[in-house]
Amino acid sequence: MATVKNMDLLTGSIWDKILKFAVPLAASSIFQQLFNSADVAVVGKFAGDKALAAVGANTFVINLMVNLFVGLSIGANVVVANALGERSPRSVSRGVHTAVAVSLVCGILLALVGIIFAHPILSLISTPEDIIDAAALYFKIYFVGMPFIMLYNFCAALLRSKGDTKRPFYVLLVAGAINLVLNIIFVIGFHMDVDGVAIATVIANVISALTLLFFLKRETGPFKFEFWKLRVTPYILGRIIKIGLPAGVQGAVFSFSNVCIQSAINTLGSTAVAASAAAMNPELIVYFWLSSFGHACVTFVGQNYGAKNLDRCRKVVRWTILLAASSTFLLGALTSIFYHPILSIFTNDEAIIQTGAYRVYIVIGLEFINVLIDACSGALRGMGQSMVPAMICVFGICGVRITWVFLMFPKYNTFAALMVCYPMSWLVTGTIIFCVYLRFIRKTRLEWTKNS
Repeated sequence: MATVKNMDLLTGSIWDKILKFAVPLAASSIFQQLFNSADVAVVGKFAGDKALAAVGANTFVINLMVNLFVGLSIGANVVVANALGERSPRSVSRGVHTAVAVSLVCGILLALVGIIFAHPILSLISTPEDIIDAAALYFKIYFVGMPFIMLYNFCAALLRSKGDTKRPFYVLLVAGAINLVLNIIFVIGFHMDVDGVAIATVIANVISALTLLFFLKRETGPFKFEFWKLRVTPYILGRIIKIGLPAGVQGAVFSFSNVCIQSAINTLGSTAVAASAAAMNPELIVYFWLSSFGHACVTFVGQNYGAKNLDRCRKVVRWTILLAASSTFLLGALTSIFYHPILSIFTNDEAIIQTGAYRVYIVIGLEFINVLIDACSGALRGMGQSMVPAMICVFGICGVRITWVFLMFPKYNTFAALMVCYPMSWLVTGTIIFCVYLRFIRKTRLEWTKNS
């Protein structure tokens, strides 16, 4: 069965198709992060280091609130991919319209919560007093655009379910360029502060979301979106929640552990906050590259599992691990070598650059360890087992990080000591989830053999 853009995920070679799927997806996320980095760079260079810290202080707490709902888009991806593998056009159509409806409801809910509770949320994570007002302003404006952020994520997930990662990339490229231009106009031209970059981000999100929705309206067959069909199908919603909610909870708990880390960073002062914010930009670029292979694994396994081709599912996972680990290791090494010119993009303060270097060496340099988690989690979700990787990651990654923050960090009280919790959590969790994946594959093979 050939999908749109001639991406046949069910037959033929695998490694090249994974690359064709993952690279545009990675490019989408990386370009989005580069444009987000432009926000930070413009603020840091032209509005000062406190504005830089104010934007950076929002990163983890925004991710905490967003990831729970974005996880549902993974459920939509798997549900529609399974329907494609099963050749069920009715389920595909219902999946598309249910996903769009869910995205709008989630976006509106998040917008209300973010606007109303911005200041209390930032106070809860010990945001320094000298930046909390600016951070809250950025937070509120950012969340005005949340319905469009949700709509974009769900529409992109639907397109990914049939192998189309190029159009979301092109959309982000255009929207990101608009975001960059608006950053320069608002901050440099109009002398705005964090409010300028936040407004630019909202406008870019509106453009990207509506463009992807337009693409879905231009589709043919069961993928075509029609406003008069916009409704929630209970059965489809149940499957989306069953698969997506654990992924969302996992992402939210991940972000909660990172909020705990951010809270610890905040106790080290504005320099550490700014250093973490600066180093977070190249870190996210490397992670988005890695995670694109995990998303590829979800879609490839989702379709092949729907077609009951377990051997091909296993091959997908092997190629995902090999390609993701080797390329992520290379990116991490290059970032570690050239950390100084990279971090200099965001600040002129040498103390901030040297502090941020610890995050580059320890987190980005060892990011390749994280590959096992993304690949195996993606495979299990593609096979409908979303709760298992979620629970493993909650108790593995989050457990290790939170334990480290509250038990070990106070003994050393340094930025470098705090960063060690990242690779430690990846190593523990990756080992466990890989063993669980192998066990599930054996169990599924036995069940299918008995039923055949």
